[in-house]
Amino acid sequence: MQETGGKDTNIVLTKPFSLESESDNSDPSYRAPNIVSRILSLLKNVRPGTDLTHFQLPPLFNFPKSQLQCYGESVYCTGSDLLSKCNNEQSPVERFKSVVAWSISTTRPTSFAVAPYNPILGETHHVSRGNLNVLLEQVSHNPPVSALHATDEKENIEMTWCQQPAPKFWGTSIEAIVHGKRQLKLLNHGETYEMNCPHLLIRILPVPRVNWVGNVNIRCLETGLTADLLYTSSHSFLGIGGNHRLVKGKILDSSSSKVLYEVEGYWDSTVTLKDTNNGETRVLYDAKEVISGLQAPIVKAAQSVWPTESALVWSQLSQAILNNDWEKAREVKQLVEERQRKIMTERETNGKAWVPKHFAVSYTKEGGWDCSPIHKWVPAAPIIA
Repeated sequence: MQETGGKDTNIVLTKPFSLESESDNSDPSYRAPNIVSRILSLLKNVRPGTDLTHFQLPPLFNFPKSQLQCYGESVYCTGSDLLSKCNNEQSPVERFKSVVAWSISTTRPTSFAVAPYNPILGETHHVSRGNLNVLLEQVSHNPPVSALHATDEKENIEMTWCQQPAPKFWGTSIEAIVHGKRQLKLLNHGETYEMNCPHLLIRILPVPRVNWVGNVNIRCLETGLTADLLYTSSHSFLGIGGNHRLVKGKILDSSSSKVLYEVEGYWDSTVTLKDTNNGETRVLYDAKEVISGLQAPIVKAAQSVWPTESALVWSQLSQAILNNDWEKAREVKQLVEERQRKIMTERETNGKAWVPKHFAVSYTKEGGWDCSPIHKWVPAAPIIA
């Protein structure tokens, strides 16, 4: 964790989720009974099927960072430069395989019974890693929509995301379906890759755990190559046993429907690729190389950090949580949320529509939300990873 700045400008940055995240917590078998009873008490008046998008969690159930930071960390917190590998491969097929590996790398471990802060409207998160500059903005509050734009001018790479999580309570579980589209452009090759992301499934009973589940489709618009991946669990009995981080699928040429490769493995260890032509198998993705030993970003120039920066907006709450000062945490969280409600009320009273600063946003019933960056390149950030 890094804290910097003066009394009113503290910026609190914590470690990203990595393979070590769960081992940093206390023994789940010790924690689970108390946490489960607290969760069930919290949700006792919530009906199955209820949308939890605006459900207010007490700080005890928050980990010290915003959802914007979680999205950003899955892009800039990495132990190896998979994006450059995507760009430097010589053939369309090799580039596509590298993009599949990169997509898997954005799947990160998380912890049971804790969730990030819901970003406030206009909140931003701006971080650089090497030549990759990443910018996120909360472009809608109701429903909550987050936009991401990342660029690497040296590699000529551009990335845009537009995502809307929709968590629902189902009695013994909570499923957060993530609507929206991720797009990666390798501009040197004139290739655009589109993909979605898996859903987050939080099982409360019979065994508390958090899984990434569902289908992920990746396609290159220009080459016709596609990948169909399924995030699921290996065999278990009533949720007991088995491995809950299985990913399997195939890479195929959509023009001929020919399966080129079979994909199988575990996104928190290794994923292998089998060539259907000759039966050769190799490692496509090694989680230990990519999401192990990750460190928190650091502030390079505190005076240049925007007032809308996530790590600044939520700094007092994050610090209170890290200090286990729950009374202070409740007080600070309430202040942030009340300030947000006051601003929204004043805006409605004055008839002023809020306009995102960094994205042009549109919505259609057929296509959902679309977020287009206003600027071609993201500038270097005062926070570096």
